[in-house]
Amino acid sequence: MEVGVIADVHGNLVALDAVLGDMPDVDRLVCAGDVVGYNPWHAECVAVMRGETEPLGDEAAETLSGEIPTVMGNHDRAVAFDQAYGFNRMAAAGVEHAHETLSDDALGWLTDLPEQRVVCDDRLKLVHGHPVDPDRYTYPEEYDSDMLGDEDVLVMGHTHVQGHAIFEEGLVMNPGSVGQPRDDDPRAAYAVLDFDEYTIEARRVEYDVERVVEAVADAGLPERIGARLHSGQ
Repeated sequence: MEVGVIADVHGNLVALDAVLGDMPDVDRLVCAGDVVGYNPWHAECVAVMRGETEPLGDEAAETLSGEIPTVMGNHDRAVAFDQAYGFNRMAAAGVEHAHETLSDDALGWLTDLPEQRVVCDDRLKLVHGHPVDPDRYTYPEEYDSDMLGDEDVLVMGHTHVQGHAIFEEGLVMNPGSVGQPRDDDPRAAYAVLDFDEYTIEARRVEYDVERVVEAVADAGLPERIGARLHSGQ
């Protein structure tokens, strides 16, 4: 069984479209949270996660099959409950924009997202930050087999840094960020997990960053949200 793994979409539908169009024919998709925030396509990205609509390109449609199992990220939670305090100016602006533009139904979907979920016949656990703290930033150099429970694979997001570690007890991984990479590579990030071969393929795909920059400006969001996408920081 092959699983496409994504995280930290952050309202970037152009990057999401590129990732889903580039993704090989997997058996299912999972998302480690933060569907919304920062970039302006909050509603469209939620709709894709819910299986309600196709992304921008026809090629990506073949990858989708119903709702994508997703956990609640810190931006998802902030948008759902209209709580942008503690966020920097860019993050707060994205949260406020998302809360103002999402429908009650979409906000309800965000509100109902769990902090953890186990899928793929109980073999894969999804969290956002860390198994014991959803807001904790956990970088690849901190991955440890003690983070694993009964599952074979632990998937995290939150740091926007792609990486994985293979232990005797199982795999710990972060697919990287679809919509706002922060590991000095501006290409949208995702990963493909092969349960049969017990391997992880970290993948990157280019997308039209300038289109996002223009959309950020048109939405009245801070310019830095779009500008930083050019450097992957």
